[in-house]
Amino acid sequence: MTAPHDPALASPPPRTRKRTFGVYIGRFEPPHQAHLLVMLEALEQVQKLIVVIGSARAARNTKNPFTAEERQEVITAMLLEAGVARSRFCFVQVRDYFYNEGLWLSEVQRGVAEHTRGSTDIALIGHVKDESSYYLRSFPAWEFIPTHVISPLSATDVRKAYFEDRLPDVQGMVPPAVHAFLTAFRQTPEYAELRAEYDYLREYRAAWRDVPFPPVFVTADAVVTRSGHVLVVRRAGLPGRGRLAMPGGFLQPDETLLACAARRASGETGLSEAVDLAAKVRSQAVFDYPGRSQRGRTVTHAFHFDLGIGQLPVLKAAEGAAEAFWMPFSQALAQPELFFEDHHAIIEHFLMRG
Repeated sequence: MTAPHDPALASPPPRTRKRTFGVYIGRFEPPHQAHLLVMLEALEQVQKLIVVIGSARAARNTKNPFTAEERQEVITAMLLEAGVARSRFCFVQVRDYFYNEGLWLSEVQRGVAEHTRGSTDIALIGHVKDESSYYLRSFPAWEFIPTHVISPLSATDVRKAYFEDRLPDVQGMVPPAVHAFLTAFRQTPEYAELRAEYDYLREYRAAWRDVPFPPVFVTADAVVTRSGHVLVVRRAGLPGRGRLAMPGGFLQPDETLLACAARRASGETGLSEAVDLAAKVRSQAVFDYPGRSQRGRTVTHAFHFDLGIGQLPVLKAAEGAAEAFWMPFSQALAQPELFFEDHHAIIEHFLMRG
C-alpha cells in the first residue's frame, strides 16, 4: 500500500545538530529487529530517545501478550546489548483509549513533558506506512523525522511464529535479548494460557473462513450500577478466561438489543428477574472500534441500567460466568488490566458521564 502524501510529514532539511529529544511510539509486542534499527538510527539524530510504550495496563491477550513493564525491561536489555548507554533513553507508558483519542494524546504529551521539562526541542521518529501511522500527524509541535528503516517485519509476524512454535523463525526476527526473554516466557503459566487462547481463536476464525463476506457479529452488554458499584462477571471460558467483563452476549434473531442485554444480565449473574431492567435504562451507546474483539468484527450495543441506591442485590454466577459480584466504582476504574477486550473502556464511558 502506498502511504498518502502529507506535506506536514515531508522530510525536513538536513540538520547540523542533534535534537535534544526524540519520541518513538509503538506497542512493541514484542520489540523486533526493525524496532531496534529505528531506535539506533534515531539515537544518531537525537541526544535522548523517549520510547512511548502503548497498550499499557491492558489485560494479557494474544495481541498484547506482554505487560508494559516487561516490554520496557526487554527494550532496555536490547539497547544495552547494542551498546547504547542507559542515560540515552527513557520510557513513557500509555493506555489505550479506543473511544477517546484526546485522552490518549494527552497521556502521551504529559508523559513526554515529564522528561523534556519544558524543552520544545523535540522530534517525532517514525515511518508513514499506512493508516495505522495516523498518530504521526497528531503532534504538530514536534518536528517529524522519517526513519530510513523500511522493513516488512511486524510484531504480528513475530507473535504468529511464537504461538505456532516456529522458534527458528522467531530467532531471526528479534534481537538476542528479546529472544532470551521470549524463550523464558514460554515456561510460564501465562504463556500456556495465551497459547490455549491463540489456538481457540484460530479455530474460531477458521469456522468463518469460507463465508462469502466477512461476518459482523452483534452483541449487547449491560452496565448495571447500584450504590456506587458496578455489576461484573469473571469469564469462565476462552477467550479471556479469568478476565472481568460486563454481562452480555450475542444477539438472538428473535430479540431486541435491550432484551438481549437484560437477559444476559439476569442469566449470568442471578440478578432477580423481579428487577425490571428495561425500566432502569439511564443511557446507551454503540461501541464499534474495529479491533475490539479478536474473534472477529463485533459491534456491541451497551446499556447503562441504574438501579439507584440501597442494598446490593444478591448474585449467583451462571451461564458461563465463573463469578459475579458488585465492584466499587473506584476499583473498577482504577484497574483496566483486569478487564476483557474493551469492557473497561465501556464501563468507564458510562461511569465518567455521571
